[in-house]
Amino acid sequence: MATVYRHFPTPEALLETVATPGFETPVSHAEHAPADGDAWTALRDFLFAATDAVIADVSLSPGFAAPVNAPPHTSKLKQRLIALFGRLLDRAHAAGAADPGVTQADMVPLMCGEVYAANVHPAATAEDRAANARRYLVVLLEGLRTRA
Repeated sequence: MATVYRHFPTPEALLETVATPGFETPVSHAEHAPADGDAWTALRDFLFAATDAVIADVSLSPGFAAPVNAPPHTSKLKQRLIALFGRLLDRAHAAGAADPGVTQADMVPLMCGEVYAANVHPAATAEDRAANARRYLVVLLEGLRTRA
């Protein structure tokens, strides 16, 4: 126990360290989104990748919700993820694909709610839970998308 406390002064520090690889996946996905491709597709694909990561790694939700970041690397990853998501949403707004009235500040709790709903409602398997999360995300995206 002493070794754990020496390396991780708080439970949050331990949790964030465990969550770090999970944060890297959606960051990498957003960094590799084509800048010249369809803005809606880039945003949608990123949100699906983020949802899949959060559903697959139970440490991500509490790690992301932590009010104070313990390891500096985790803080940088979270800031990078938020900035990249903001860029993707801004591109979708500029392309007229996403409702301009829906902001990044709106999307964060909506995404949290979508993941929470998938985790709370009974699912027989992890695959069923992931499928539920994706179905809820589709509903969310349909509300975000503008209509011609």
